[in-house]
Amino acid sequence: MHNVTSADGTSIAYDIVGEGPTVVVVNGALSTAADAAPLATALAEAGFRGVTWDRRARGSSGDARASAPEREAEDLAAVIDAVGGDAAVLGHSSGAILALFAASLGVPVRALFLSEPPFRFGVDEPAADLAQRLQGFVDDGHPDEAILTFQRESIGLPDAMIEAFRTSGLFESVVPLAQSTVYDTNLVSEVSTPTPEMLAVSQPIIVLRGEQTFPILIEAADRLAREIPLAELVIVPESVMHRPDPAATTRVVAARLR
Repeated sequence: MHNVTSADGTSIAYDIVGEGPTVVVVNGALSTAADAAPLATALAEAGFRGVTWDRRARGSSGDARASAPEREAEDLAAVIDAVGGDAAVLGHSSGAILALFAASLGVPVRALFLSEPPFRFGVDEPAADLAQRLQGFVDDGHPDEAILTFQRESIGLPDAMIEAFRTSGLFESVVPLAQSTVYDTNLVSEVSTPTPEMLAVSQPIIVLRGEQTFPILIEAADRLAREIPLAELVIVPESVMHRPDPAATTRVVAARLR
């Protein structure tokens, strides 16, 4: 992987596959650049240069405690600059919120592909102290509790699903990402309802969602597409239960960047 230094001095790790127009992938909660590799590979096979990166406090990237959402926007700006300064951005889940937020702050993007952004629009918001409690778990040496609490209160997973995940072989791999749950919580809380600046982003915006996904994500995607002038809503049947299908998602990107 390559490294670039963000505006506040944090080292951000990124990877590149393929040649062609650049598409930077911004992954969602509890994931790293490696989780976005299949999507980057699909983009590369379609003639794009796919860029993945570890958001701060994840994988090979560094961290600066008490990072605000603006710092993550600066991280995206640093990655885009490092790969040539001309890129479309494909964000999934909280990564889609970050991509739109960053664009509203002036981070240069050619186009935005926003996959199932979990905007709440003021409905069923998590407790106001959630980020503080998550930080407390991390600081007290209980990152596992931060992960479980985030899944329960921020994502809204049922207890049975959380318990099944906790006892699976995958759980230990996400425990090191506990600090990032604080940042994701702060991001989604700060712009749970998109700001006027986010709704006024002038670049082409394509909102993607699956047919079979969580109802809150269907409502969020559909409403976001309605509220952004000229935004396009694309339903991707192959993307099921908040998992973007790499090949199908790439087809949507390719059809709109060529």
